[in-house]
Amino acid sequence: MKVNINSVHFKTDKKLDSFITEKVEKLSDLYDGIIGSEVTLRVNNGEDHDNKIAEIRLLVPGNDLFAKKQSKSFEEATDIAVDALRKQLSKHKEKQRGE
Repeated sequence: MKVNINSVHFKTDKKLDSFITEKVEKLSDLYDGIIGSEVTLRVNNGEDHDNKIAEIRLLVPGNDLFAKKQSKSFEEATDIAVDALRKQLSKHKEKQRGE
């Protein structure tokens, strides 16, 4: 699966890229039909410490799956978003079987 990582107004390091790629690629173990994914990282300019936002869009046949999570680090936000997508994927698989 192709994992496309975009960062808004900053450059990610290789360690963060490989962490995100590894987490997102594990989702393909759950469902073979994932075509690819787009990850967008941004920093919310506010007073809050939980200002790191990770948005992940999974490209699957039919409707794309999407999760946007905010946390104090990109790693934590990615973890939470991947967990949310894991739940969405299992629901998506159930719908596929039900059709």
